[in-house]
Amino acid sequence: MLSKIGQIMLYVNNQDNAVKFWTENLGFTVIAEENNDQGFRWIEIAPINGAETSLILHNKDFVSKMSPGLNLDTPSLMFFTEDIEQLYNDLLNKKITVGEIVNMPTGRVFNFADNEENYFAVMEKK
Repeated sequence: MLSKIGQIMLYVNNQDNAVKFWTENLGFTVIAEENNDQGFRWIEIAPINGAETSLILHNKDFVSKMSPGLNLDTPSLMFFTEDIEQLYNDLLNKKITVGEIVNMPTGRVFNFADNEENYFAVMEKK
């Protein structure tokens, strides 16, 4: 039986730029990095050390060659924040593309784009 989500794979065009985006703009931490010196490199990032779920940044081109037919689309992810206004304004000040804050039955939500124009959602959870 499954008990939790451990890792989410993000397939990106430029791993170094992706790490820079997530760490500098959203405060993520690099948890681990592996490189077999044959092209297979992945970087594990998380919002905090000890987070139950982390993101693994894989090179999209390399993975597509290793596993043709694998769906490399960006997953639809919802992140949580305790202060949506602060996060929203921080991302705006960093010139990150953000959508408007919308009131939903489950709480206030907005979306943002990473450096490769993949969109992710944020919901306020207090």
